[in-house]
Amino acid sequence: MYRAGHARYTYRLRVSSTARTLLLAEWNRCRWIWNEAVSKSRAVHAHNRANPDDKVTCGPAQLDKMLTEARAKTPWLAEGASVPQQQIIRDFAKSRSKALKDIEKRLPMRQRAGMPRHKKKREALPTLNYTQRGFRLKHGRLQLAGGITLTVVWSRALPAAPSSVRVYRDAVGHWCASFVVATEVQPLPATGRVLGVDGGVKETATTTTDAHDLPHPQHGRKAQAKLTRYDRMMARRKPKKAEAASKGYREAKKWRANAYAKITRQRQDTGRKWAKKVVRDHDAIAVEDFRPKFLAKTTMARKAADAAIGATKTALIEMGRKHGRVVHLVHPAHTTMDCASCGVRTKHALPLSERTYTCTACGAVSPRDKNSARVMLVRAGLNPAGVEGIRPAGALLPEGA
Repeated sequence: MYRAGHARYTYRLRVSSTARTLLLAEWNRCRWIWNEAVSKSRAVHAHNRANPDDKVTCGPAQLDKMLTEARAKTPWLAEGASVPQQQIIRDFAKSRSKALKDIEKRLPMRQRAGMPRHKKKREALPTLNYTQRGFRLKHGRLQLAGGITLTVVWSRALPAAPSSVRVYRDAVGHWCASFVVATEVQPLPATGRVLGVDGGVKETATTTTDAHDLPHPQHGRKAQAKLTRYDRMMARRKPKKAEAASKGYREAKKWRANAYAKITRQRQDTGRKWAKKVVRDHDAIAVEDFRPKFLAKTTMARKAADAAIGATKTALIEMGRKHGRVVHLVHPAHTTMDCASCGVRTKHALPLSERTYTCTACGAVSPRDKNSARVMLVRAGLNPAGVEGIRPAGALLPEGA
């Protein structure tokens, strides 16, 4: 057994009215600390811009000092546990550091991580992070610092003792606990086969074998009528500016969130089941490192989002890591222009309407996505045939070859 890193195990919580009150009180304190850190960061940024020769830092050390002083002066803040308050300082520091690094790299605005913003009371969802000294599991129940006891719905057992836990409330209103646990590789028997995977919109995943293709599940499209109905209900009941939302608006919003949550679960379930099948049947997988974010500005945005290409790729990577399989991420540039047989690249990009790839050099003809899937194998060094068509000794065979 070899260590594979860490994984999250998420469970639903049964929260009593007393525990809910205590959790929301802790969240109000943490949210106040986050907003104070945002104000401090903005003040420091404005000072540094106005005084380039007298720059002031706003790192974790300065924020920790600010928290210590605030807890000493504010009894309301000192009533809460120190662990979640310290962790929200860490989360703020990580978020701010990532945004500053993206600015230094001069990434385009759409690719940058945004600077931390204030968390509004009616919009931000409660999230509390606890390290080992802030929680414990006793008699199957989760006990948090501050005298908060929660009942966990144990849908499956934890493989090891957790190192941290995140308690949060999702958009539907369910409370959950997400434990971080050290995991071990669960090796599968060797198969001697490899697979190339090409992501797309017509099919979520096209592979070098028909048996492992993942057709578009269309979970969002099937629920579109219900979602449209909830959208119209919310539009009719939308409150005016500075007015509280009505009970009908809140109910419609909850129904809409429930529908979206179900779609998300369906997409995750489809992706995980497909990933498990692929990982079980192959020793090595070459998958396109496709980033479908750019599709959000195209006419295929809705269909691409419903296909959940990115989530499916993530599920495959995680499943490969869990079972010790090799997953190669292949750069997607020119994968539709290269020939998988001879490697010649076409002089112009193929339009999306052209679904058959024909090589002008060797005359090979194959479905466009199947050719791209085989290109993944070639680029990952998993091609079973040499330049002269002779399979190297010990080479892995793609299924069906």
